[in-house]
Amino acid sequence: MPRRAPPDRPAAESPAAGGDLLAAGGEGRAGTGGFATGAADDDAPLAERLRPRSLDEVIGQSHLLGPGKPLRVAFESGRPHSMIFWGPPGVGKTTLARLMADAFDAQFIAISAVLGGVKEIREAVSAAQLARERGLRTILFVDEVHRFNKAQQDAFLPHVESGLFTFIGATTENPSFEVNGALLSRARVYVLEPLSVDELATLFERAVAREAQRRSAIGFDAAARERLVGWADGDARRLLNAIEIVADAARAAGRDTVDGAFLEDALSQNLRRFDKGGEAFYDQISALHKSVRGSDPDAALYWLARMIDGGADPRYLARRIVRMANEDIGLADPRALALALDAAEVYERLGSPEGELALAQAIVYLACAAKSNAVYVAWNRARAFVQQHGSAPVPMHLRNAPTRLMKGLGYGKGYRYAHDEAGGYAAGERYFPEGVEAARFYEPVERGLETKIREKLAWLRARDAGATEGEPRD
Repeated sequence: MPRRAPPDRPAAESPAAGGDLLAAGGEGRAGTGGFATGAADDDAPLAERLRPRSLDEVIGQSHLLGPGKPLRVAFESGRPHSMIFWGPPGVGKTTLARLMADAFDAQFIAISAVLGGVKEIREAVSAAQLARERGLRTILFVDEVHRFNKAQQDAFLPHVESGLFTFIGATTENPSFEVNGALLSRARVYVLEPLSVDELATLFERAVAREAQRRSAIGFDAAARERLVGWADGDARRLLNAIEIVADAARAAGRDTVDGAFLEDALSQNLRRFDKGGEAFYDQISALHKSVRGSDPDAALYWLARMIDGGADPRYLARRIVRMANEDIGLADPRALALALDAAEVYERLGSPEGELALAQAIVYLACAAKSNAVYVAWNRARAFVQQHGSAPVPMHLRNAPTRLMKGLGYGKGYRYAHDEAGGYAAGERYFPEGVEAARFYEPVERGLETKIREKLAWLRARDAGATEGEPRD
């Protein structure tokens, strides 16, 4: 059920139903409206106590909130508009929605698409109608909006169009694929970024200082701080929850300082096995990649299991598996890339633990597949070549000529249509710009499908040289 403010207090004080807790920390201001602070706030989680009370307290998202930037302008305009916040967990999607309700003196209603449905949507509409009768605006915040089906998302449309409420959706998924086009066309999409290491470090200092005001001060040495910031991996809520857990554990143990060893014990085995952004994490992903490249499926499975057991995000591993298929298998076995992409999609559909089997299957296939980095090498060569030679003009015979004027200027003149040539190949035709010497970037290896590609390219080059032989079999 949507939560809404009772008539006897400012509407924007309503708490959000779930979602990102914060992207920053700020000192609370008792009795100022916004988000309630004070004595009752002492029992709230650290993440809630440090939720920003104004835009100036927000850490991160400077590309949206800096002077003259889109969201800052939206806040200062006095005219709210429907929007969708797209970004990973813990970057401030819910916080920004609540700050917007404060900025526009609006009633704040939050719905979680994970827990809610049509009933909650109807209740939110009724609450917005009552608020309008009292002359109040309404901000309707829908967390995880991509989890609503098409019919549920469509239910918002008439009310967005009528201006009954300002719609703000939050999603961790690409709204182009997960949000209905009709709703998407009525909302502006703002992309929120993970917090940087420096931003997390700033938040860390605020959090430790705030904890010291509430209870006995707990210090963190440089190693513990660095590991916690790396472990948070851009997620402010994750960092603050960890600080609170570790600080409570230190107090219980009678300690006033947290070092790396105590940190590992306090945060259990996940942090002990590796920390995101830390050396051990990258050592393990390196071991996984090199086991695949070295065609050892058993070692590859071992490192995959180690990383998943240690708390690695399987979506990150899926992205790395796709990269392995491109970088180390390439055209020696093009099925590898398709299998890697399928595995990533299966994980998105099934999640853990079921989807992990698809990642394991892809890892085994890639480890056993024929290997080639020829395309990877060719692409790097081509990029370096382009940087060296600059922007040479396209030759006239390769230019498109959609108008009579362009044809009159010679666009497309002399172009040889390959399908009309013997063997479907215009031998001797030149495709590099004038004045740029033709380069050879791609050299297929003699493994897998690239053996056939190598034979075909050799035959084409022989035709260019005038030494024609029988065309190799495809």
